[in-house]
Amino acid sequence: MKNVACLVLGGGKGTRLQPLTAYRSKPAVPLAGKYRLIDIPISNCLNSEISRIYLLTQFNSVSLHRHIRQTYRFDPFHGGFVEILAAQQTNRTGDDWYQGTADAVRKNLRYVQQHGIDYVLILSGDQLYRMDFQDMLRTHREAGADVTIAGLPVDREMAASFGIMRLNDSGRVEGFLEKPKTEEELSLVRTDPAWLDAHGIESHGRDCLASMGIYLFNRDTLVELLEKTEYEDFGKEVFPASIRSRRVQVHLFDGYWEDIGTIRAFFECNLQLAQRKPPFRFDMEDKPIYTHPRFLPATRVDGATITGSLIADGCNIDQGTVIENSLIGVRCNIGKDVTIRNCVLMGADYFESEEHLAENARLNRPPMGIGDRAVVEQAIVDKNCRIGSDVVVKPTGESDAEHKPLVIRDGITVVPRGATLPNGWRIS
Repeated sequence: MKNVACLVLGGGKGTRLQPLTAYRSKPAVPLAGKYRLIDIPISNCLNSEISRIYLLTQFNSVSLHRHIRQTYRFDPFHGGFVEILAAQQTNRTGDDWYQGTADAVRKNLRYVQQHGIDYVLILSGDQLYRMDFQDMLRTHREAGADVTIAGLPVDREMAASFGIMRLNDSGRVEGFLEKPKTEEELSLVRTDPAWLDAHGIESHGRDCLASMGIYLFNRDTLVELLEKTEYEDFGKEVFPASIRSRRVQVHLFDGYWEDIGTIRAFFECNLQLAQRKPPFRFDMEDKPIYTHPRFLPATRVDGATITGSLIADGCNIDQGTVIENSLIGVRCNIGKDVTIRNCVLMGADYFESEEHLAENARLNRPPMGIGDRAVVEQAIVDKNCRIGSDVVVKPTGESDAEHKPLVIRDGITVVPRGATLPNGWRIS
């Protein structure tokens, strides 16, 4: 895999994940209590022995850059790196802000045109999955492909949310249709379930193959496609054009995969990780998910009742508290007789010192964390929030609304980063 370079797309403005992306990029959004979304594609690369990784960033990228610097350091004998390629102005005409995924790669082609790179892997920075890219490269080489794309079998109901591919019997992609909805459209891109079964994927009645947005290009193919066109987007322009002019092969994948592009998807994905048998596992010693080591103390629990939940490091949970079906992030301080149900708490970036606590008392401001007797249900609480005693945050039945400082998106209440809910506050 030494002749493979990876480009991880840092994402756009992330408007569908607001307010979680108000001060950070999508790949920097915390995940599973102690990770960030960007850790997933980078860990998949490292576990696949790909160690030349470029991260293309543009929006709200400071915290993402900090995380990369603190986490992914290689010894000088290894030869690997995770290099940040931020949008920048140069003396070349047109070098400024990225206009789309393909435009971002085009403006950084010089990095993959270096000696020793034969293949370029294009990944998204906001998906949760585990894949061995060595298998994908094997599929690519055996088919003699110019481009290989990862494909996920889905049923017809899910097909309306994806770009769906049409294959021939050899697995070559011959057509592509974005979000087909009618029976006529679905019939044009249908894959025979028997074909999937014959290729080692149990179809279970699924007859559509969705694009996962994971592309493997011959380096020279990618360079030619981008230098000779002005395409700005991979999924909508480069990939369909490749089907018409190049050999595009599908690489079948049937594991867990989630595109975390909305508040609802983020919320449900995190709560699934807290289940007894989660669909995605972090506890695989041979294929770990890497992240920034924090060297935090163990979590302290004193007389609380915790069921179906994940608790990260450095937390303090007091007597009488009930936590159900929730994910508690690092450094969470939870008071007495608190109820937390169906929630994602991201935690805090630091512990408050005695001086901070004294200042809180002087300003009549709650400390960071959850105060005594508070009730929080079906909510996402971003980092460094202060929820006072006797606060009540419960679902309102609204799909999208604002109850400042809270925001409701996709029916989920979000407490934005650094928000303060004073003692006795209730959503209204």
